[in-house]
Amino acid sequence: MRRSGPIGALAACILAGALAACALAPASAPVIVAGQTAGAPSTVSGLRFIGEQRVLHQAQFRGTALGGFSGLDYDAARSLWVIATDDRCTRNPARFYDARLDFDAQGFRALRMRDVHFFLNHDGRDFAASGEGCGRVDVESIRIDPLDGSIWYASEGDRRAGLDPFIRHAARDGTWLSELALPEYFRVHRDEERGSRYNATFEGLAFAPGGASLWASLEWPLYADGPVPTPQHGAPVRMTEFGRDGQVLRQFAYPLDAIPAAPAPGKHAENGVSEILAMADGELLVLERAAVQGADGSHANYIRLYASDARAASDVKALPGLAGVPYTPARKRLVLDFSTLGLARVDNLEAMAWGPRLANGHATLLLASDNNYNQGQVSQFLLFEVLP
Repeated sequence: MRRSGPIGALAACILAGALAACALAPASAPVIVAGQTAGAPSTVSGLRFIGEQRVLHQAQFRGTALGGFSGLDYDAARSLWVIATDDRCTRNPARFYDARLDFDAQGFRALRMRDVHFFLNHDGRDFAASGEGCGRVDVESIRIDPLDGSIWYASEGDRRAGLDPFIRHAARDGTWLSELALPEYFRVHRDEERGSRYNATFEGLAFAPGGASLWASLEWPLYADGPVPTPQHGAPVRMTEFGRDGQVLRQFAYPLDAIPAAPAPGKHAENGVSEILAMADGELLVLERAAVQGADGSHANYIRLYASDARAASDVKALPGLAGVPYTPARKRLVLDFSTLGLARVDNLEAMAWGPRLANGHATLLLASDNNYNQGQVSQFLLFEVLP
């Protein structure tokens, strides 16, 4: 969850006062070739922008507040998208939505919510009702399991409250199934600067092709890995490949960019990884999201998408810290600088997923923003054709 700036021109997909009708209306299926479903492309040379839809601030669906969209994925078996929020029960219990999108290669026409599900704890209750409480969960990514259609989701935890981040496996309706055992260096220590930083842990998840393993990305470096990015220098963040049993199979360092601009005096700026996806050739698609605060307190967003090649990178899983240690980081290649799209606004993009293929066989890519339930931000969904 990161802050962003003032609202721009609005192109809403869900109209205030007409949400229920919009959400429950029949949705047209995307135009796809028979037998083709969602799937990672072999590689990405570029993206072609198809269109944008937005959800209005304070929109409601079945008694829940829409916003804070921090994770999404495509459920090909049901032709539905799943969309997670990072609401810590300030409005409703932690949850995710089923949605349908109406689009083809010529345009992105609508996004319609279809259902809502609540993440459940070991006791079968949602996070508001459970003894674990809402501070335990800050959902930042969600993935459909390619083997059985269940879901996996990641939480950043809360360092200030001494709550560790986690990666959980759940049934398709949100029922708890299991939780991965994490290495000690991912844990939080509220009174010491070691382990994971506050609000900067598991921001991204991605299944490797075939589903035998799962990648997880940190937003910022661990304390032991060195300082966070500044306008003068970048920083390394760990990308970790977990087996389905929780075993750490591999880990490499991804080089974050320096922050693209300096903040106003006394103001804040940051850059971090907000989501990842795996490609069929083994590369990871990495979303970097920077926010730079101006003198008026508003934030300007700088969003860039990279392809990361870790074939020659060092395996750093055995290193308790990266600061001052020799290693070879992954290489990266710019796929898209979102400032080149010419949109009125690019907000706090945190969610990213492959979608169904178009009639020409090309994959689609959908991104969504977390508006932090802030009237000065927008909940936007951006759809692209993937150019092989």
